[in-house]
Amino acid sequence: MSNIRAIRGMNDILPDETPSWQALEQSVRSLLSSYGYGEIRLPIVERTELFKRSIGEVTDIVEKEMYTFDDRNAESLTLRPEGTAGCVRAVIQQGLLGTPQRLWYSGPMFRYERPQKGRQRQFHQIGVEAFGIASPDIDAELILLTARLWRSLGLADSVELELNTIGNSASRQAYREALVAYLQQREEQLDEDSQRRLHSNPLRILDSKNPATQALLNDAPALSDYLDDESKQDFSSLCGFLDAAGLSYRVNPRLVRGLDYYNKTVFEWVTDRLGAQGTVCAGGRYDGLVEQLGGKATPGIGFAMGMERLVLLLSEVAQSQPASSAADIYVVAAGDEATRVALAAVEPLRDALPKHRIVQHLGGGSFKSQLKKADKSGAELALIWGDDEVLAGNCTVKFLRTAGDQHTVAVAELAAFVSAALA
Repeated sequence: MSNIRAIRGMNDILPDETPSWQALEQSVRSLLSSYGYGEIRLPIVERTELFKRSIGEVTDIVEKEMYTFDDRNAESLTLRPEGTAGCVRAVIQQGLLGTPQRLWYSGPMFRYERPQKGRQRQFHQIGVEAFGIASPDIDAELILLTARLWRSLGLADSVELELNTIGNSASRQAYREALVAYLQQREEQLDEDSQRRLHSNPLRILDSKNPATQALLNDAPALSDYLDDESKQDFSSLCGFLDAAGLSYRVNPRLVRGLDYYNKTVFEWVTDRLGAQGTVCAGGRYDGLVEQLGGKATPGIGFAMGMERLVLLLSEVAQSQPASSAADIYVVAAGDEATRVALAAVEPLRDALPKHRIVQHLGGGSFKSQLKKADKSGAELALIWGDDEVLAGNCTVKFLRTAGDQHTVAVAELAAFVSAALA
């Protein structure tokens, strides 16, 4: 019988990988808290209608990528492909929109895509949403917040900010009509994917990665020529805020984002270190989405960052700080009595040294084999108990990474000795 394997594109994250994830998550959590953002925890499964109404029925996500199924009540449910729609549903349902809200969430998302480096079918995001603030100063805060995160992670030189404004719904519809008219005359020159999008979601053609299509767009109508005055003014104000803060950016007139609910400001943080999967954080305004989903008209803006891609990027630039070893201290004990004594002695040591990783060898084995495992663990020290140590009430402390001698230490003095040795 063959072994059961994980579903393609839904990966295990192993113990030697999780320290990088934990460090990244903690950095983001601390930063968001310092800006006054509170955590909201959302369901993984939502009604399918939520995503059709928010993301758009003719988007690639809804048409081809969602994991959708009927439950036992014949209700169509979907594993969340993104987090904004669920967050909007929650703030409406829970009555949170009377005052401005700054929220964040994290967890797995699901899309049926072709798995590749930095793109999986189950992937993890941290999302940030702000509701009830219409002015572009909140746009600036979110962007400056992400810039601060990159600095704290050592990624500031590895990412670039791209900005655009896509206007309100009316100006975007006028531009859509002009773009379609231009491209229909050149439809046979478009790549296959863009030909399909021409009749469903033509603005996404602007984001095509096909060089021939991009060349064709050079003479296409410009979105900036169709923008409403308010969107222009808000975008100018946003750029002024970022200029005043000394944050560099590039205005990308073809940046549109792939979800129907966006309007006005859109932005992406991109890198050239991850190949095709160059976007590590992206978002924008969605001022009509709360009303679209049944709530009182409320402005909103947010972004999401992909955890897999950020972990990859941290690894690429050698800035991640995963645990350098499985242990700081490795406990060796030969025989049942020595193991009992060691187990008892190590517990108060854990109390005295809460920040150090203490791994005790269990399951028996010779001194030689246990010391090999101690060395392999990466620990600085081995604490050794044998018959002699048990009888004398001592412990032998062996330095594994330096040329220090072995020391015999009374158990009562062990915590102080080890603390000094690891200082």
